[in-house]
Formats: sequence, structure tokens, C-alpha cells
Amino acid sequence: MKNYKFDAVIFDLDGVITKTALVHSKAWAEMFNTFLKQYSKEQNIDFKPFTHEGDYLPYVDGKPRYKGVQDFLFSRNIELPFGKDSDSADTLTVCGLGNRKNEVINQILQRDGVEVYPSTVQLLERLKAEGIKIGVASSSKNCQTVLNAAGLMHFFETRVDGEVSAELGLKGKPEPDIFTTAADNLGVLYSKSVVVEDAISGVQAGVAGNFGLVIGLAREENELSLKENGAHVVVKDIADFDFDKIAKWFENKQ
Repeated sequence: MKNYKFDAVIFDLDGVITKTALVHSKAWAEMFNTFLKQYSKEQNIDFKPFTHEGDYLPYVDGKPRYKGVQDFLFSRNIELPFGKDSDSADTLTVCGLGNRKNEVINQILQRDGVEVYPSTVQLLERLKAEGIKIGVASSSKNCQTVLNAAGLMHFFETRVDGEVSAELGLKGKPEPDIFTTAADNLGVLYSKSVVVEDAISGVQAGVAGNFGLVIGLAREENELSLKENGAHVVVKDIADFDFDKIAKWFENKQ
């Protein structure tokens, strides 16, 4: 087996492995717009809907659930108590809204199932065959459920997701904690590891962790934003920067 110059690849989940990023956006929009309509009526102000490009991408995408709620509400100058993880979906708190969104996404996943990106699965298979370590780092608390539903959990030697982050007290993206923890679990150097992300906050996290290669997947026609936030390589699909190109990147760095 060839001795490659990189030791591990750590993947984000939504929008990188599974086609669930737009599903999350729809779930957030459904939850927030229900809340915003009621809030606007109570405050006697105009209703401004939550949108994918205007709100999901800049304030929510890639972040831990409650952080996404906080950042969006802050952008609208709306103040709510933070609450606690156990708040019901009917509780008018940051946690309550986050838990309400989680109910919506689970309903959608149960109804529609999980689609994957074939090119990412091909890369996972090649990495496994070549003996490169593989991790998944995601803000989602549904990570394990989604990967099991997709039949992909067996590829990953470590999983650092929303549930693990809550247990360990890890900071969410754009802080690098989930990626550095995944690398530590794999026993690899950050400088000899790859991060694959589609969210701006995730690219920022990979850069902040000083990873050897941060690949940005421009699923949202956002090549420029990913590049401006530090991605070393930006492509529309991982097929455009496959295993052999990753290996060549690290060989050229030596």
C-alpha cells in the first residue's frame, strides 16, 4: 500500500455526504416563518419571511442548532430567553424554537429518506481501500441517525457531532473544535489532514484549526464566499478534486 503524505479526511455531513442541506433549510424556514408570523402579529409589525439566501446561509448554515437560532433572532433584533435543552417545541425560547425545528426535520427525513452524493461515497470507498483514516464532524444532533439511514456509518472511525459536542462542551463552527477533536480521536496531525465542507462557517473552522487542506464544496453557487473565507480549494463537487488530486496536493506541499 502506498505511503501517502496525508493521513485523514474529515467530512462535514449535510451538503457534503448527504443531500440534506436543503432539507434543513426548508425545515428552518417552516419553523421560523410560523414563529415570525405570530411574532409580527403580536408586535404589530410587518412580516418578513425567513429565506434560504437571506437568512439560512449567513446565520444558520453549519452552526449548532441553538446558535443558529440565536444568530438569526439577533439579526432581526428579536430577544428571547435561551431556555434549556429539555424545553418543549411549544416553549417560546431559543431552545424551544431549535427543538421545534428538530421535530420538523425528523418528520421530513422519515417521510422522504436520505439521499447521498455518489461522488462522496466513491471517495469514502477509495479512502477506506487506501487505509486513510476517515472522520465525520457535524453540528447536527441527527448525524448518526442520518448516516445509519444512508447505510454509511461503517466508513467512519470517529463521529464528532452535535450530541458529542454537547457532552464534551465543544464550541461550534466557526470555531475548530469539532474538527480538531475528530483529528485527535483519529490520532493524526491537523497539518496532514483534510477538511471537506460546504458551509462558510465550516470552512472558517477548518482554516482556524490549521488543517493541511480545506476543500470547499460550492453547492450554493458560493465559490467566491468559500474562497474568501479561506478554503484552499473550491469545487462544485468532490469529483472535481478526488483522491488523486488530494494526494498530489500534499506531495506538492513537501
